Amino acid sequence: MSEADRRSDEELVGEATSVEGGVAEPFEVLVERHQSNILANCRYLTRSPADAEELAQEVFVRAYFALPRFEGRSSFKTWLRKIKVNHCLNFIARRRNRVFVDVDEPGVENAPQLAVESGGERSLEEAATRERISAAIDGIPDTLRVPLVLRDVDGFSYQEIADQLGIGLSAVKMRIKRGREEFRRRFGERSGGDGKDAKLS
Repeated sequence: MSEADRRSDEELVGEATSVEGGVAEPFEVLVERHQSNILANCRYLTRSPADAEELAQEVFVRAYFALPRFEGRSSFKTWLRKIKVNHCLNFIARRRNRVFVDVDEPGVENAPQLAVESGGERSLEEAATRERISAAIDGIPDTLRVPLVLRDVDGFSYQEIADQLGIGLSAVKMRIKRGREEFRRRFGERSGGDGKDAKLS
């Protein structure tokens, strides 16, 4: 493991924002460290594999220029996650030509982590499972999918999701509940089971 890999996010942010250090190299390490997760979450939040890579790149561009304003009141990962969520929600709103929170459906989902593929049969089984998860998630409406991603993938609290989406706390809980039920149903249909044990992460 290189010296760069051993530095914490906090150390890298400090170096990136120091007058002497310059932003580029430490920030490149931060990008490399977090890009898989950001890419996966952009993919599942927006249900658009074709746009996910560009959205992820734009998230890091926004973070790069906002880095001098990062105050350290939360972790870098949490701060980056909020930039990603805002950017993806704006993308959804533009795509639908309407405000996301005006839709009545609940939301859910979870992006599977991009696992390092091992060998042989296990790798094929994991790939097949990820494919079924992706297909199940893609069938869920935006309004059901997004709150679940925010909860089960990004780890936001119910109140944080309510604030983010501009809806009530009870609505958030109902949407996440309905989203999980919808995911289990769709996953079960694709895997030949009832989907009761299906998890998004």
